[in-house]
Amino acid sequence: MNHTRKSGGSTLVYTTGQGRICPDCRKPVASCSCRQASTPPVTDGIVRIRRETKGRAGKGVTVITGVPLGPAELDQLAKQLKQRCGTGGTVKNGMIEIQGDHRDLLLAELGKKGWTVKKAGG
Repeated sequence: MNHTRKSGGSTLVYTTGQGRICPDCRKPVASCSCRQASTPPVTDGIVRIRRETKGRAGKGVTVITGVPLGPAELDQLAKQLKQRCGTGGTVKNGMIEIQGDHRDLLLAELGKKGWTVKKAGG
């Protein structure tokens, strides 16, 4: 079953096979790349750095949240920070995870980019 927009055109906006369709790229919203790349997440303007060990068998990671960048730019920043720390990491759900405790180094690096950076947690 397909539903179309009533405003002059017959652009497909929903299909039962794939769900909601992006009107710009005509792909399912879940795999739409045009909207994700164009809109960075809304943040309060503060980049927060914290250390986490929960669910990682006691191994610590440094988690960076609140970075006002889109997904592609966030991946590029994560790559630069991993190289600077000399360790691995990943980007998950808009957060950058760097293996190990590198809070002080990352605080200085992100501060150089002009963002307000704070340590979070204990």
